[in-house]
Amino acid sequence: MVDIHDVLAIHRSRKEPTKSELIEGKQQTNPTTSKIPDIFFDEILVDFKLNRIEILVLMYLYRRVWCRPNLYKEFGISQLMAHSEMSGHLKISIDEIYHSLRKLEELGFISTIRSGQYFVRRYFTKENDEKFGQSYDDFDI
Repeated sequence: MVDIHDVLAIHRSRKEPTKSELIEGKQQTNPTTSKIPDIFFDEILVDFKLNRIEILVLMYLYRRVWCRPNLYKEFGISQLMAHSEMSGHLKISIDEIYHSLRKLEELGFISTIRSGQYFVRRYFTKENDEKFGQSYDDFDI
């Protein structure tokens, strides 16, 4: 019986490589981008003295809610995720993630819906959400 991994390993793309790809011998990939409001850089980082890990966790959650496909985007809620998965992606310990989540919740940037699922404000604070007219379709914590 043929293993699916063997089939995928020998699979070739049907797309014709460009001249530059042929010259280099490999295909180029473009970096992905995420849209983060300027208010994060102009106010949040200045007014709230977040440490490196808190910024990493906040940006990870923000991107999961607002920058990637998400069924719950209109409510500002993340999909369920494992803390171990977050720890692996960010390369930080689970204890540090727990401490950062508590601090971010104290500051009002996020709220825990259930373990592994979070409400993340679009403009980081309730005041900024009101200022920029952000609502969460009758869901707000």
